[in-house]
Amino acid sequence: MRRARARVPTDSPVELHAPLFRDLVAGLDSTERHVVVDLGAASTTMLALLGRSRCRVEILDLAHFGGIDRLNTIEPGPALDDAAGSLIPNRQPVDGVDLVFCWDLPNYLTLGALSALMHAIGRCARPGALAHALICYAERDMKEHPGRFVPTADGDLVDYNATSTAITAPRYSPEELGKSMGGFVIDRARLLSNGMQEFLFRLES
Repeated sequence: MRRARARVPTDSPVELHAPLFRDLVAGLDSTERHVVVDLGAASTTMLALLGRSRCRVEILDLAHFGGIDRLNTIEPGPALDDAAGSLIPNRQPVDGVDLVFCWDLPNYLTLGALSALMHAIGRCARPGALAHALICYAERDMKEHPGRFVPTADGDLVDYNATSTAITAPRYSPEELGKSMGGFVIDRARLLSNGMQEFLFRLES
């Protein structure tokens, strides 16, 4: 269990310039249908943005429905694989998953739990599917609970997570992530101004 530290001051929502997110959304083909898995909470702004590109969105909201704690408390093995698979709606959709928004949730999962979850998603995704994530990198601490990210009109992200106690960040390395994202491999990465690293992963065929 990560040790709690002092409170993180967040008097107002934190805006984050995330160029890979902006390029990813802007690059969605509006003439094709896309299947999106969002590991975070539902956002009307995000749904409206994705709706411009004919996206069907599956909201998992792992932070608020016990998914994180459930996965983190199970040892790697068949039981963890089954638990991760049970979190994925329509696990065998007619149309495979094209895009996964992980937000900062990987920071709150053990590497074993993250691997099981991404393997479960990968099994119902198309080859070449993309996964976007925000990973704590430079800072030693992170908020106790995952962010609640909402896009702005100009393509940036705003984190509406309220002030909370800080906990030690795992600061997963690219090598650790490369081994723990199921069949998703690192496609691109950017270091952001707030010390987080923005990743785009691609599912290998």
